[in-house]
Amino acid sequence: MNQIVVDVGLVETRLALLENQELVELYVERKNQKRIVGNIYKGRVTNVLPGMQAAFVDIGLEKNSFLYVKDAIPEELLNEDGEGAKAPSIKDILKPGQELIVQVIKEPIGTKGARVTTHLTLPGRYMVLMPNTDYVGISRRIGNEEERERLKREIEELKPGKMGIIVRTVAAGKTKEDFKDDIKFLLKLWQKIERDKKLGFAPRVIYKDFDLINRTLRDIFNKDIDQFIINDREEYQSAKDLVDLISPHLSDRLVFEEDDVFETYKIDSQINKGLSRKLWLKSGGYIVIDTTEALTVVDVNTGKYVGSTDLDDTVFKTNLEAATEIAKQLRLRDIGGIIIVDFIDMTNEKYDEEVINVLEKALSKDRTKTKILGMTNLGLVEITRKKVRQRLDFLLQRKCENCEGTGKVASEYTLLHKLEKHLKRMKEHTTCTAVLFEVSPTTLEVIDTQREILEEMERITDIKVFFAFDEKLPYGELNRKNMGNIEMIEKLLQEK
Repeated sequence: MNQIVVDVGLVETRLALLENQELVELYVERKNQKRIVGNIYKGRVTNVLPGMQAAFVDIGLEKNSFLYVKDAIPEELLNEDGEGAKAPSIKDILKPGQELIVQVIKEPIGTKGARVTTHLTLPGRYMVLMPNTDYVGISRRIGNEEERERLKREIEELKPGKMGIIVRTVAAGKTKEDFKDDIKFLLKLWQKIERDKKLGFAPRVIYKDFDLINRTLRDIFNKDIDQFIINDREEYQSAKDLVDLISPHLSDRLVFEEDDVFETYKIDSQINKGLSRKLWLKSGGYIVIDTTEALTVVDVNTGKYVGSTDLDDTVFKTNLEAATEIAKQLRLRDIGGIIIVDFIDMTNEKYDEEVINVLEKALSKDRTKTKILGMTNLGLVEITRKKVRQRLDFLLQRKCENCEGTGKVASEYTLLHKLEKHLKRMKEHTTCTAVLFEVSPTTLEVIDTQREILEEMERITDIKVFFAFDEKLPYGELNRKNMGNIEMIEKLLQEK
């Protein structure tokens, strides 16, 4: 059973896609951080960079957007491969201060601004309208050649002059009447954009794509989804109105549930699993996922799984199970870029092929473009996955102020070394016999594990160390508050 479960809150809306009760995709839209992919802006060119064949465009966001030359070349000058015949320089196409209409094709990620294009597309239920190009394309996921021909023939008859249409996968089996309604809706939308782009100064937004719920109803909600559950009555009613308009035959699959739906469908616990570095497999093996700026590394281990026949069989079964789980995690965590998977070494080449086949089959469910580049002799598999939006961990977590994102903090020995430096300087430059440090409770707990070493430091330096708690201090910080004799420090502590 496939379900979409929506949890509407005051701060954010979370939408989960479940396959047989397993969480496979999670989307988060915050009230103050709406998704901008698909939005159309009237922008102004701020910088043209011939060396990078790109330009920066101000569209009114915190960071300027990035426009590559191939996304700036007028579509009529592009050949079928999407490349310009003479590949003109960006400086021949754009000038600083120039106004132009662009559409966001990639969210801002980290320090990078949004990526934009001048090749506008307007997605509908069954097709995508390309107002500035004359072309008909059929989704590659529609494999039946007869159906592809039928769709192309019918769309050619309905297509507005000098405009392009790409037929989406959900159009398979639909009638000409369905397509007429879709085209009528998209043409009205384009006419409104045409009017609005002439008004006002850049930078400004001209068109905003659907919000998370409506976008999911348009793009994902089809006959393969058994239930679409929403926990907010107002959003449910709004969703019902849209479904009645675009997919009335699915209306009865829309369900309103007032409960804590993420708790009911055990989604929260699965989200926590999706944030874990180490994931146990059912067999007893496990995988470890580490993400860096440049790439993501996945390590596969047999763990507690010892198998029942021989080592080769144990390794093979662990790798097979890991391949399925890795594909699921890439999709759930929305990991993009370069991914290196370190499978356990296998001696049988047929086993290698089988693991790759299982990985490819599991990744075929992923709607984000993914490519497997094969397995090396060391058991390493390189995967590339298109970066579309921020990873799950970026959405739901923030960098630890203590460890600065490393996942590690100073050890007890590092803290004691720092403390020793303090005491030696005090012995050399002062006559004090006692010192008071303010520390966090966690810092003192760690220092206390090596109390014998601390007492040895006190004996060598003739300085007694006292501690007071300050909850605001970060782990590892030693704030020297007072120096003097033991009686004075003890009195200060009593007054506290």
